Amino acid sequence: MTTISAPPAPPRPKRRAGDRVFAGTAKGSGILILIVLAGVATFLISEAVPALTAPAEDIPGGEGLGSYVWPLIVGTLLGAVLALLIATPLAVGIALYITYYAPKRIAAAMGYVIDLLAAIPSVVYGFWGLAVLAPTLVPFHEWAAENLSWIPLFAGPASASGRTMLTVGIVLGIMILPIISAISREVFSQAPALHREAALALGATRWEMIRMAVLPYGKSGVIGGAMLGLGRALGETMAVAIVLSGGAGATLNLIGSSNPSTIASNIALKFPEASGLDVSTLIASGLVLFLITLVVNMLARWVVNRRADFSGAN
Repeated sequence: MTTISAPPAPPRPKRRAGDRVFAGTAKGSGILILIVLAGVATFLISEAVPALTAPAEDIPGGEGLGSYVWPLIVGTLLGAVLALLIATPLAVGIALYITYYAPKRIAAAMGYVIDLLAAIPSVVYGFWGLAVLAPTLVPFHEWAAENLSWIPLFAGPASASGRTMLTVGIVLGIMILPIISAISREVFSQAPALHREAALALGATRWEMIRMAVLPYGKSGVIGGAMLGLGRALGETMAVAIVLSGGAGATLNLIGSSNPSTIASNIALKFPEASGLDVSTLIASGLVLFLITLVVNMLARWVVNRRADFSGAN
């Protein structure tokens, strides 16, 4: 009986020196990022321990660390979520117009202008919100307090200066708009041409083609971009500190003069004059912001990975 031997395995390709250098550099960069992240977490935890273990009456406010941080968490999440609700629909609409509707010259110019918004310093946004946007929104605040006071978000009384959480949300929305728009444009432009052409060949209008072929493909990218924008809004400091008249307790009122501050702006305003346990309290609030941002990024990664198997071939 004749036995047939298996063909020899093909030789493994020899890795070039450049490939080994690139692989080592990439691996080292990933490890370095993890080390830096662990170092930041270790620093925050170690410096926050005195505030975590201190008696409640020694914490600023005299009611404990939870009572001190809770209004800051509410203000941080309220401003960031409001910014996300404002920026995401605008960013998606801008991305679709630039990608599929605008002529090439106009699309290139609009894309450049939108991306340029990300280069404006946050201090400039803060002064614009304080000097221009806040006075402009005062009539709307008064109208909302008179006609929409049955909604807790517009309970009033309206702020006479316009320095409200609604103003902050609009400013933050403009600041994160270029992030979401840039990622959405990139994702929409990579929608499979086979799907788009098939939809048009079957008689779909341009909007129907976008709804059936482009949006399903780019959904995960839009969500990922929105989560990145949310992370930026959560950590914004100077624009919020300039615009917002914070310091009140936890409230959802968007148009009142008493607003909760955010974690980042509270740290920026109080850290220069803090000492002792006050410093540990501020660092403890920074640890809370670190955890919130980490959860947001993990959620974004989970959403993107859920749709990672979607491609132009299936």
